[in-house]
Amino acid sequence: MSISIGSMDKLGYIYILAAATLWGVLGPLGKMAFQEGVAPLEVAFWRAMLAWFLFAVQALFQRRVAVKPRDLPGLALFGFLCVTLFFGSYQIAVEKGGAAMASVLLYTAPAWVFLLSRLFLNERVNLKKTVALVLTLAGVVLVSRNQQVQPLGITGGAGMSAVLFGLLSGFCYSLYYIFGKHFSDKYSASVLFLYTLPFGAVCLLPWFSFAEKSATAWVALGSIAVFSTFGAYHFYYAGLRRIEAGRASIIATAEPVVAALVAWCWWGESFTVYGYFGSVLILAAVVLMIRD
Repeated sequence: MSISIGSMDKLGYIYILAAATLWGVLGPLGKMAFQEGVAPLEVAFWRAMLAWFLFAVQALFQRRVAVKPRDLPGLALFGFLCVTLFFGSYQIAVEKGGAAMASVLLYTAPAWVFLLSRLFLNERVNLKKTVALVLTLAGVVLVSRNQQVQPLGITGGAGMSAVLFGLLSGFCYSLYYIFGKHFSDKYSASVLFLYTLPFGAVCLLPWFSFAEKSATAWVALGSIAVFSTFGAYHFYYAGLRRIEAGRASIIATAEPVVAALVAWCWWGESFTVYGYFGSVLILAAVVLMIRD
């Protein structure tokens, strides 16, 4: 049985959209855990550890667990920046500013990639990238002015801390590109996560105390690990094998849209006019950067 190129493309789009959807429910699931008394950094810890177990089983099944000793310091740094700081800052941003705002600010990552690749990879600067950076900055300013009051005593623009942690999560997310450039030719995703996730989780331990968890809390934590981490990454990489990375990245911008819709339906979150306009500017900048 032969599979046409067109059907391969369609399947690739479906996989990427599935990944974006699973990433989009990460914030609302985190808020579900918060409501059950689990602190944001503990949510980040269990996301890393439970997902690590799944990646470890996969790596053992594939018999790919070895790394070169000289790569261990780099993997440790990868774990600290892209697990400890990224997972932690994103959950704090969700707690302080809401799931929709955190997801939008996460997508400042391409602007950070532009700056980092210019500084460390010596990539060229052009008009499209510069315009995209300006749009991103303008969007962040407008999103930060969003002051819509949310349920549970959370405000959509809960002070500068919500914006700063959201921007930090976007910065840490962008580092996947820098580290990925270095490690992707050497190791599979399962091997990388086998080493980075537990190190990142351990670095979170000093910053929170374990809470007594209800069954609902464990459902939220398990769903984050199984669906929004392990499952989402597998769908995304399966999609990348079928369509171009640029197209995949554009489809993945459905994530903040999904997050906003789920947060509105589930928690009653909404933006002000400033917030919606700023979100549009940030997503437009992402598309412009990727197309370039």
